[in-house]
Amino acid sequence: MTQLITTDLVELDQNLGNAPETVIRHLASKVAATGRASEVEGLFADAFAREQKTATGIPGGIAIPHCRSAAVTVPTLAMARLNPKVDFGAKDGPADLVFFIAAPDGADQEHLKLLSKLARSLIKKDFTAALRNASSEAEIVELVDGALADKPAAHAAAAPADAVPVGAGAAVGAAAGSAHSGAPAASAGRGPKRLVAVTACPTGIAHTYMAADSLVAAAKEVGVDLQVETQGSSGAKALDPAVIAAADAVIFAVDVDVRGKERFAGKPVINAPVKRGIDEPDKMVQEALAAADNPHARRVPHFGAEEQAEHEAEEKGEHIGQKLKKALLTGVSYMIPFVAGGGLLIALGFLMGGYLITKYADNIVVQNSLFNLPTEFPDNAWGPLGAYLGAVLFKIGALSLGFLVPALAGYIAYAIADRPGIAPGFVAGAVAGFMGAGFLGGIVGGLLAGYIAHVVGRLQVARWLRGLMPVVIIPLLASLVASGLMFLILGGPIVAITKGLNAWLSGLTGAGAIALGVILGLMMCFDLGGPVNKVAYSFAVAGLGAATIDNQAPWQIMAAVMASGMVPPLAMALASTVLNKKLFSLAEQENGKAAWLLGASFISEGAIPFAAADPLRVIPASMLGGAVTGAISMAAGVGSKAPHGGLFVFFAIDNFLMFVVSIAVGTVITALSVIALKRWAVKKTVDTVEPVPVTV
Repeated sequence: MTQLITTDLVELDQNLGNAPETVIRHLASKVAATGRASEVEGLFADAFAREQKTATGIPGGIAIPHCRSAAVTVPTLAMARLNPKVDFGAKDGPADLVFFIAAPDGADQEHLKLLSKLARSLIKKDFTAALRNASSEAEIVELVDGALADKPAAHAAAAPADAVPVGAGAAVGAAAGSAHSGAPAASAGRGPKRLVAVTACPTGIAHTYMAADSLVAAAKEVGVDLQVETQGSSGAKALDPAVIAAADAVIFAVDVDVRGKERFAGKPVINAPVKRGIDEPDKMVQEALAAADNPHARRVPHFGAEEQAEHEAEEKGEHIGQKLKKALLTGVSYMIPFVAGGGLLIALGFLMGGYLITKYADNIVVQNSLFNLPTEFPDNAWGPLGAYLGAVLFKIGALSLGFLVPALAGYIAYAIADRPGIAPGFVAGAVAGFMGAGFLGGIVGGLLAGYIAHVVGRLQVARWLRGLMPVVIIPLLASLVASGLMFLILGGPIVAITKGLNAWLSGLTGAGAIALGVILGLMMCFDLGGPVNKVAYSFAVAGLGAATIDNQAPWQIMAAVMASGMVPPLAMALASTVLNKKLFSLAEQENGKAAWLLGASFISEGAIPFAAADPLRVIPASMLGGAVTGAISMAAGVGSKAPHGGLFVFFAIDNFLMFVVSIAVGTVITALSVIALKRWAVKKTVDTVEPVPVTV
């Protein structure tokens, strides 16, 4: 097995900057320099994205930035002992020991287990003390190899005499405190309390296992039996059902959904992010013990009415606008894969079979095969084989797009009523599609279905009827009422509005189309991936299903939105790496290098580091360039059948040359504008000069 760490991957007592970003980039560069990653920027982007989700600092002056990345070719550890320390978000202060864990997307289980074992070793103070006392890179490698092989640390003697696992010392204090707080570890007349826990983080390499070990150690200190199920990347062994049944309470230290959550239904539960399982394991154990003795404690819900009640409690603080926005964006996010796959397949179908393949596709896919190629097909198809493959691709894409409205409605309802809302939402969406109500009908149908399912799910019914609620009663009543309202009352007016909107969009030419492009461009660049950006993007994506050869306005809107969204990161890259580097910090110049790829891929968030540092200059400049790009794109009739991908879906973009021109013009305008603003829009300070007496 390839060695995970070598001396070339170790940095001792170096100044790597004052921010996690610079440390991670430096370590990513070391990984790439040793041939273990294909590129620096891809690895850095994946690792820093993971860092932004949850800070990787842990108690004891340690940080473990980590990721799984397609850029990584060999599972790798890179280590830095920092001087000065850098704040990675730990509660007890900045870190001086940083382990960067880089795993390939397809890392084998053995390597993942070793990476997880290292993460667990980092909560042992004798190991970290030995790392701090090591005098050479070779000594660090030896220590790490020893930890992976379960050997005692060579410098364990250098650790402080009171060294105990992280969380243990706090747990002892908590145990002593429990004697005064009335939270005993055992109930009168029965054995010690039993707890179960699940730990999981998005990457599943480090935090998952460190939280598990910390919780077990904290529970052991207070005489509590705690068994943990780690839902990580190196495999998970499910807890024995008998162990779960015997448990008095459950701890979920997770940043992702718990797999098989229904196994714990009815148990008192403590929910927290996985990092809290590392930072405060003793408190979580004490909270679980208290919940076990509290008849009013929050419990893992049963699927059905109780789950609805929990969902309502979690959103109690949200006002109606927030709930509506959350539901709509949830529907759009689940709908996008259908649109993305379907749109690209249709584009490939047009490419191989010609634009007239729509008239031939049904007959070709039914009557022909690879061994019986069609004789009748569009003149501009790539011959009989191209026509057949084009027809197949077009038909698959068209069927995928057919799910657009039902998926939109189904997952809007899901956001409101959870799983019981999915079926009624899909049915209401199918009704909207059947009636020709389009995505507006899907939105209305999804909201209706979700709200009705939510109300029905709250009904208090006999215990024997609860099992039928989520699988029979809620889908039946919600589907009947929501779809019935669509057919009987709402469908007709929504169809009329949809036809009017499509006619208006299809008729937009000249100044009208340009004005729409300006508005969309301004929205896409206003908050760079925020709510306003998402509204414009959702509007474009939701309309793609109505696009046809005769009605290309939705494709044109999609192109304007995508082109405008690419401008801010590309402009920041141009300004900070080419036009005037001196106006930008070293960190911004590094961000600018990554922003080239992010912008080309239509990831507007690539400009966020620049906007965060200087919003009053970057955002107005971005909006100016985005508005120009949107206007040019609409005026030139550029169309995109793909909802994402930027320059990399060139085959799905009509008039690709003008697509590139519109982006280039907007990028240059924004880059020059932000440079001009940085040079001249500067707040000048007024110095007060006291007169100095002149002596002769």
